[in-house]
Amino acid sequence: MDFRKINNLSVDCVIFALKGKSLNVLLRKRSLNMYTQGLPVIDDWVLPGHYVLKSNNLGQSADRVFKELIGEDNLNKIQFRTYGNPNRLKSDKDLLWIRSRGAQVRTVTVAYYLNIQSNKIKLNKEDTLKWFKIKNLPEIGFDHHRLINDAYQDLKTKIITQPIVFDFLPVKFTLNELQVVYQAVLGIELDNRNFRKKAISKPYIVPLDEKKKGASKKPAKLYMFSADIYNQVAKTDSIINI
Repeated sequence: MDFRKINNLSVDCVIFALKGKSLNVLLRKRSLNMYTQGLPVIDDWVLPGHYVLKSNNLGQSADRVFKELIGEDNLNKIQFRTYGNPNRLKSDKDLLWIRSRGAQVRTVTVAYYLNIQSNKIKLNKEDTLKWFKIKNLPEIGFDHHRLINDAYQDLKTKIITQPIVFDFLPVKFTLNELQVVYQAVLGIELDNRNFRKKAISKPYIVPLDEKKKGASKKPAKLYMFSADIYNQVAKTDSIINI
């Protein structure tokens, strides 16, 4: 395997998850202090990413990021856009960071996003990774705020027509948990009774003879998503008519 990197080609990865009832994105701390007068101190956040190795294709490069963070690859990632504007990086902080890494100022970035359950990534107090609410982001380096927004817009479109909503959920889930995902991603309130009726009508949302344990209220019925059934009806059906 050729571990040499292509200095002007990278992948950046937007990782979405629900924490509570809010949609969050995973960011990595970016810090640099050259202790030189006139040079900026870098203390902000960026998306996880890598330069593409000479022996890797783009998908494999994204999988390297996910493998490091989640311990899994071959996940249901979505490639949504390529960024190649020659003026992408122009702030003093970004240019200093690039020079400190010996990288090229003009870099083409292919961006992916992935939807997961937040507990798949274990964070600790010393970790440079942190979840942030999509509506309350910190100071972000490079043009990664744009990447996050573009990924979010794509997610809101695809969650209506593709079964990616189930990537946020455990294998067995309640209808309330499913509704919370839609509400968090789309930023809307849904009528509970109407949503349940529409969800139950979908043949690929399969009721189980089980109920969610540990709930303080009346235990809720559990369901599973059947990809096999969905694939049979995908051409003539939609996920749930929100």
